[in-house]
Amino acid sequence: MRTIKLIFALMYTFIASGLTAQSDDFRRAAPAPGPPPEIRFGEYEEFTLDNGLKVVVVENHKLPRLAFNLLVDVPPIREGAFAGAAGMAGDMLGRGTKNRSKAEIDAAVDFIGATLSTDAEGVSGACLSKHKDKLLEVMADVALNPAFPEEEFEKLKKQRLSQLSYQKDNPNIISGNLAQMLRFGEHPYGEVPTEQSIEEVTVGRCKAYYENYFLPNASYLAIIGDITPPEAREVAEKYFGQWKKGTLAEESFERPDPPSEPAVAFVDKPGAVQSVIDITYPVDLRPGTEDVIVGSVLNTLLGSGGLNSRLNLNIREDKGYSYGVQSRLSYDEYVGYFSAGGSVRNEVTDSAIVEFLYEMNRLREELVPEKELQGIKNYITGSFAILMERPETVARLALNTARYRLPKDYYANYLKNVNAVTPQRLQEAARKYLLPGQAYIVVVGNKAEVADKLGRFAGDGAVRFFSPSGKPVAGVEEPLPEGLTAMDVVENYLAAIGGREKLEAVQDVSLTMNATIQGMPMQVTLLRKVPGKMNLKVEMNGMTVSETRFDGERGWASAMGQAQKLEGEEAESLKGQALIFPELEYHKKGYELTLDGIEPLEGGRAYRILAAGPGGVQSTSYFDVQTGLKVKTVSTQDAGQGPVEVSSEFSEYSEVEGIRFPHKVVASGMTPFPLAMAVDSVKVNSGLADELFNVEE
Repeated sequence: MRTIKLIFALMYTFIASGLTAQSDDFRRAAPAPGPPPEIRFGEYEEFTLDNGLKVVVVENHKLPRLAFNLLVDVPPIREGAFAGAAGMAGDMLGRGTKNRSKAEIDAAVDFIGATLSTDAEGVSGACLSKHKDKLLEVMADVALNPAFPEEEFEKLKKQRLSQLSYQKDNPNIISGNLAQMLRFGEHPYGEVPTEQSIEEVTVGRCKAYYENYFLPNASYLAIIGDITPPEAREVAEKYFGQWKKGTLAEESFERPDPPSEPAVAFVDKPGAVQSVIDITYPVDLRPGTEDVIVGSVLNTLLGSGGLNSRLNLNIREDKGYSYGVQSRLSYDEYVGYFSAGGSVRNEVTDSAIVEFLYEMNRLREELVPEKELQGIKNYITGSFAILMERPETVARLALNTARYRLPKDYYANYLKNVNAVTPQRLQEAARKYLLPGQAYIVVVGNKAEVADKLGRFAGDGAVRFFSPSGKPVAGVEEPLPEGLTAMDVVENYLAAIGGREKLEAVQDVSLTMNATIQGMPMQVTLLRKVPGKMNLKVEMNGMTVSETRFDGERGWASAMGQAQKLEGEEAESLKGQALIFPELEYHKKGYELTLDGIEPLEGGRAYRILAAGPGGVQSTSYFDVQTGLKVKTVSTQDAGQGPVEVSSEFSEYSEVEGIRFPHKVVASGMTPFPLAMAVDSVKVNSGLADELFNVEE
């Protein structure tokens, strides 16, 4: 529906040079591959301070810039009920020190045009070389003297909880979290932060993380750019030499193994028009081994080589199942992993899985043609050479060299080793790291349309069901109470919010809602009046960015100064939105209701009602089994590039004039992230003037 699109869209060769071929053969033949380009990694020096801090220096005097990356080599740690504490501790580093407030840190960095960021594994920054002392003074203060101010911690916690609230309805996030939990199991890498675990995190726990793991003898400092090794040693000693070393807290964990047979894990996303697929398992692939380079070639060929990867040529280009799919083969000192997947249409979910497994098996069973392999090597060569132009890439590779004790010429010889990979060596790696018969096949999608087709991919023929938070749930739905109908559920809802008689006496309702979009305040005002009139206005920073009016028959929308009439299907679709309480109409002719089952939702159970209204408009609504209140609606709308699932979640019901209204609404589907709106005010029967709904000619 264009009205919603208009609102949420706001939130968010080759060139011929006159050369003439000498012959047909010249035109048809691809140029012979040249030697791999020489990678100039820069003069690489390494030394260790008395406190154990290892420093790596890469000279590059091309530009008067410097990049600093302080990496704390934190081992895997189990956080349990406090999952997410490490990440919060890392973010808190830049929010205040014993010497500077967050505002003072930001101002000092901005004044010299530098960058500074922190996370659970350290601090990094970049600046012009003439400002190195000013940046390093702030950077060292942040790393060595964090204050963990309580006020900033509460702000951060609120942000994290808001992010998690946004993410819990995102099928890609749901898929990624479940895949992570399954492939790593009890290993710390399998822990996923939740709203409950973030609520449990305290400032004290963040401080404990910092004190246990931010130690110089467990850290590396990479200095990249316009500096000499003697200068680098001088600034490293000056700013980090007084950092006190300590004893690193370490635990040992069993390395997770792939499942003995394929297992299918499914999360229901009612109303979804696409399924998110992730075929994944852990691998034993450690940095610095020969398999890392061969594995990179293998995975680029399979699924990370852009649109020319085998997965994309098959699933996107040939079959048309998806806009794009990908794979990843990740190395790690403790445990790596393989992942392949993407979003596909409901009706081809099982067919797409067949093709994923087919391409994995094909690399195990068939030698890759030399011409195809050379094309992938050329792709890697070009991509690597471009990445090496970025100082942050050089910094990361320099740290890898020191951290994983790689040969000093490892990256200088990287492309030479890539070009030495043979089809036979590639097949050996495929048989070792591509395990279609030992994978977790994670699918997030519409259970009613997809789940029954997936049992054949599991070794035991069974599909295991999970909630969006990754908890196992029963695959068989709870039976409906005998004799219960869809209209019974609807009438219970109407009674729960005030009763049909009271609701039918409502002539108009005014709602004011507030949200924040990337730090900017947004206000939504929604006016509705009998019979079927609506005015929807969106303001950001006090300016009206869009307004939609509907007078019961005609629609009009204005966005960023451009207005248009809404006619035909667009105007027809507004009729349902303009109803104050649409469920009051469900008993009338033209509506078809189906009580489709009981849905386990986070924190409870809900009756699932399928509704088809006049004009063929369809939606799915969920009504809490215990309270009778509506907790969610889902519909499919055209977003201009195909159908999109749009959902709204309702909570925090409060009474206004004897009628219960939800005071929190989370809308998903039309923006890249869910939009959480808090209802500030509700007015009932305030006498809204008809002029508010007039449609401009």
